[in-house]
Amino acid sequence: MTNEEYRRYAGKHAPRSKVGRNCLGAFLVGGSICCLGQLILNLWGRLGLEQQDAATATSISLVFLGALLTALGVYDDLARLGGAGTLVPITGFANSVAAPALEFKTEGLITGTAARMFVIAGPVIVFGIGSSVVYGLILCLVGGGA
Repeated sequence: MTNEEYRRYAGKHAPRSKVGRNCLGAFLVGGSICCLGQLILNLWGRLGLEQQDAATATSISLVFLGALLTALGVYDDLARLGGAGTLVPITGFANSVAAPALEFKTEGLITGTAARMFVIAGPVIVFGIGSSVVYGLILCLVGGGA
């Protein structure tokens, strides 16, 4: 069998790409989470909070909901359906902290839950803070800083 014949044979038997379905799922689930966030923001505003306070309360509410849905096992189902759509919003951060904490709780409070809680989110936090410091320094050096 030649290389070309093998490529054709492998192409016929390779699984079809699911990129379109994955993109649609990410869009729908991520968009739904963002719409929920907007609804919560509007609710906090109607309850009398100023815009900035309502935004803070919305972030706290979404983190709570993300952790709660992770604890109930629902967030994993959302992630299977929505893929990256569940990672981008703040609920994805809550999931990345709560999931390892729940997974390692059998190892104890200190060596399990506390030690493993930031296994996924820790590097994101470190590189996020580090890159913001570098960006701030560059901004100050080029004269855009305060």
